[in-house]
Amino acid sequence: YEAKAKTLSQSRKQAAKALSGTVTRSMQSLNMQGGVFDISIQDCPPSSKGSDQVEFLVAGHPGVKPQPIQKVASGGELARISLAITVNTVQNTAVPTLIFDEVDSGIGGAVAETVGKYLRQLAGSKQVLCVTHLPQVAAQGHQHFQISKQIVGGRTKSVIQALTEESRVMEIA
Repeated sequence: YEAKAKTLSQSRKQAAKALSGTVTRSMQSLNMQGGVFDISIQDCPPSSKGSDQVEFLVAGHPGVKPQPIQKVASGGELARISLAITVNTVQNTAVPTLIFDEVDSGIGGAVAETVGKYLRQLAGSKQVLCVTHLPQVAAQGHQHFQISKQIVGGRTKSVIQALTEESRVMEIA
């Protein structure tokens, strides 16, 4: 066990260093200039998952020490960091479908366009479903659906309608 756990720990440390760098670079284009993503790997009591305690750390601004992601990242930052992690690890997963619910929360303009491009990049090898309100993100999609709510017989129902090319243009505009 100890030999395998040591090998696993060494692999994790190598992967953590590489992933930290790529996610940090991606954060720069997602309106988190100067932000840093780091992965802390500390020894812990042996378990079925090895002998490491792994924790994601983030600093959203320059000059700030990275802290545990769950303590310092806002909802919008979490969404963008999640996207950055996914973009940089998607080739290592067998998951066929990725779902993003308002990953563009709290952003706009050029950053929203970058988010849309990242999602389109992911769609090159996975099915990507994304709920968005931003035209810069929606414009990158291959297929579009409009989701609306209607009251029918005193009950609220969600309605999903596939958009034609013409209705897609109108909706994005």
